[in-house]
Parts: sequence; C-alpha cells; structure tokens
Amino acid sequence: MITKNKQSQETLRKMTGEAFPEKAIERITELTEGMCNVAYRILFSDGSESILKIAAKDRSGNTSNEIGLMEAEVTAMQLVREYTHIPVAIVYKYDISHTLCSGDYFFMEKMPGENLSKIKDALSVEERTGIYEQIGQYSRQLTAIGNASFGMLGDSKSFSSLYEFVRYLLDNLIRDAKNRSIDILFDGDELLDSLAEDRRVFESVEHATLVHWDMWEGNIFVENGRVSGIIDWERAMWGEPFMDDRFRHHNQNQAFLAGFGQTVFSEDEKKRLRWYDIILYLTMMIEVFYREFEDDGQYRWAAEMLKEVYG
Repeated sequence: MITKNKQSQETLRKMTGEAFPEKAIERITELTEGMCNVAYRILFSDGSESILKIAAKDRSGNTSNEIGLMEAEVTAMQLVREYTHIPVAIVYKYDISHTLCSGDYFFMEKMPGENLSKIKDALSVEERTGIYEQIGQYSRQLTAIGNASFGMLGDSKSFSSLYEFVRYLLDNLIRDAKNRSIDILFDGDELLDSLAEDRRVFESVEHATLVHWDMWEGNIFVENGRVSGIIDWERAMWGEPFMDDRFRHHNQNQAFLAGFGQTVFSEDEKKRLRWYDIILYLTMMIEVFYREFEDDGQYRWAAEMLKEVYG
C-alpha cells in the first residue's frame, strides 16, 4: 500500500532509541490492521510497550481531503485528553524533522484491551449494547470541544458555515475521482447541484465541534466489557457530530444513539445524514485507487451503499 511508509529494523531502533534512551528494546513488530499509515508495536525489556505510527513520505497516496493527517491526530488526542474523559493514548514523542525517517511520526501509549471488530461477535447482546451506549456517550462528550469555524483539523483552510465545508469535501472527492478516472456511478455536477438544493438544511448548525469521523469498531478497544481506548484520530474535523461513522447508514444502531442522547431525527437532520453517507461512501470508493489497495472489494461494497442512499 503506497501510504505505508515502512522502515528497516535498524531505522526503527534508532527512532525508538532516541525517543526512549533509558529503555532497552526487546522487539519491534509491524501492526498490519491499519489501512493508511504504518504502525509498529514496540516491546521493551522491562515489559512496557509503545506504539509507533509513521506517516507517508508524501501525499501521492492521499485524497484531497486527507491533509495533515498526523498533525490532526496528535492535536485531536491532546484536545480529547484535556477536555473529556474519553480514553485516548498519551503521545510520548512527535517528530516532524525527517532526520531519522522520511515521514512524520509519533510514539504513543499502547491502549489496553482488544479490538472491538475482532471480538464483537463473541460478546453477549448485553455486552455489545453496553459498549455501543458507551461509545455514544463518548461521542456526546466530543460536542463539548468547539471551534469558531468548520474544517479539517490538519488543514489551515476553514469555513464559516457547515454547508461550505460539506461542499468543499464533496467537490474534492469528485475532482479526485476525475483525476484518476474512477467511476463514482453518478454525475459529479449533478451531485453538487443536488447538494445546493439542500443548502438550507445545514443552516441550523451554527457551531463546529470535534468529530472523530472514523469511529468504527476497528478503532475501538474494549477491556472487561468497557471501552478502554479510541484510536486513529487522523481524520478528525470541526463539523457536526452526525458526520461520524457511527451515524452512517450501514452501521447506525439504537444502543449508540441512546448513549449519544438522540434516537429520533428531524427531516432536515435526515437529509444531512444522507449527505454524510454519500461523502463516506465516495471516500471509501476513491481511496481504494489512491492507496493502491490489492483488491477492489471495498470499492464494490461502498458503491452498493452509495446506490442505496443516493440512487
């Protein structure tokens, strides 16, 4: 995958040694679950651990909406640790010097527990319900972190209205698809015109709050039936809470909504939810080709979802 900026063991040991000069390295293992940046698990001889995450060396594998991903992730985690009770990792070292590595990187705390995507089928209904309610409660806590304007956390570009931000995201995706001749099933100009017709429904959202955007089960860790960590904040944005993955068409569930504190949506809110669905599914379709995935399974799945919400 083009965005996986893998490093040699020698380089990894130099990077780790600089960050933790007092610790002896036992083992460094690549974590293969992520679909963007490369990550490594560092085990020290004293039994402690850290996670190293390395950004791509350039933007060739990124879409136009993926700007300053590592800066966004570090900033988001710092904000969340300061203003909420959401369990996020401590960042031990953040390096953008490119002296040891061709990409930005940071070392962070290894979150306890197991990945929810791997264990959810083995959990009882009661356990899953409690976990999703807790995720909803954490999503509600994010709404306490506000910003004067809308936009991506890692991007200097900002927008005074939610509509302008959403149009920017959609326009970028359409342009990205054209640049790589990617079939997005529908005419881009018609999509933009349709969004313009719904402009009014965005006007009621006057204040931007922090949004994770990608809070699917793979980014949730669970221990003893409770959420023990939320990772991968790289696509965090200043937007509307409904923009997060947990509100999407394919995985919205009542336990999460109950935890968030809203189980019923107005007609205007439903229209906004639909546009956020469209943006996610287009993103998933397009990134397959930018990141050079080995197969097009994600593209085909997201295309079917896009047909359901827009076709």
